[in-house]
Amino acid sequence: MTSKIDNIDLAFTRKPGSGIREEPTYSGALSFARRRYTKNLEGCDIAVVGIPFDLATTSRPGARLGPRAIRTASSMIAWDRVHGWEFDPFENQSVVDFGDVLFDPGAPAGVPDEIKAQFEDIHRQGVKTLMLGGDHFTTYPVLQSLAQFHDEPISLIHFDAHSDTWEEDGESINHGTMFYHAAKQGLVDPTHSVQIGIRTYNEDTHGFNIYSAEDVQAMGVEAVVKKVKNIVGNRPVYLTFDVDCLDPSMAPGTGTPVIGGMTTMTAQQILRSLRGINLQGADVVEVAPAYDVSEITALAAATIAMNMVALFASVKA
Repeated sequence: MTSKIDNIDLAFTRKPGSGIREEPTYSGALSFARRRYTKNLEGCDIAVVGIPFDLATTSRPGARLGPRAIRTASSMIAWDRVHGWEFDPFENQSVVDFGDVLFDPGAPAGVPDEIKAQFEDIHRQGVKTLMLGGDHFTTYPVLQSLAQFHDEPISLIHFDAHSDTWEEDGESINHGTMFYHAAKQGLVDPTHSVQIGIRTYNEDTHGFNIYSAEDVQAMGVEAVVKKVKNIVGNRPVYLTFDVDCLDPSMAPGTGTPVIGGMTTMTAQQILRSLRGINLQGADVVEVAPAYDVSEITALAAATIAMNMVALFASVKA
């Protein structure tokens, strides 16, 4: 018989491999979805890793507090199965909260390599990562790490209001240029990658397939997903979700909000319909709690991340 003491602070008391269990949403140690905190990745399938970094922002800062906010919001939805899926994604795969990566903010030039090195150690163990940002630049060193363990460029499925492919001379730590560099370096294959929800101007697509927020509304979820799956095929996929892809009415807590975005319902429908893709890594980024209202942005991000956990699991279900 399980004692009462084992039903609280599941971040520390949870037995490896256990699925959904109830814990009071208003108390207990805060890990992502009440998963076990551990640095030991033996037998682990998915490691949830925070990158509390926002020195690459070009507008309002604050996304360094995003991982903490997403973990807190996830405690409100960790008591039930992920809605819209017919299975418990925590039962058929081992998911742990690895905590946050460590870097020296006083030496910003070295931060990307510090992040990359820590993700290399995780990926080298055959563990996939669900990253919680942080500003969107944090995706870049994760992609650099992951690409080393694949024989072909990665297909990127990118939800955002911005293309993040603006050109620049040289290479700066900037959350608006990293996918330009990722494409140039062959980390990702633009012709087999998709950007969804874009609604800011960039004169050059750099070969990426783009479906604006207006395209999504006009085409509908089913048509968009069909095109996305045809584009990425069976190639290794990295899924990145900037919360400013959502309309600011549903996600105000972000650094560079743009009106006219997708609803949370549409985003969830697309994510659920992507089951079957060869998902190798994922992230949710750009949650800036200082600008949030009643934690609705953090809740949206946490729910999106839970759907990503289900996407990882869908190939096993």
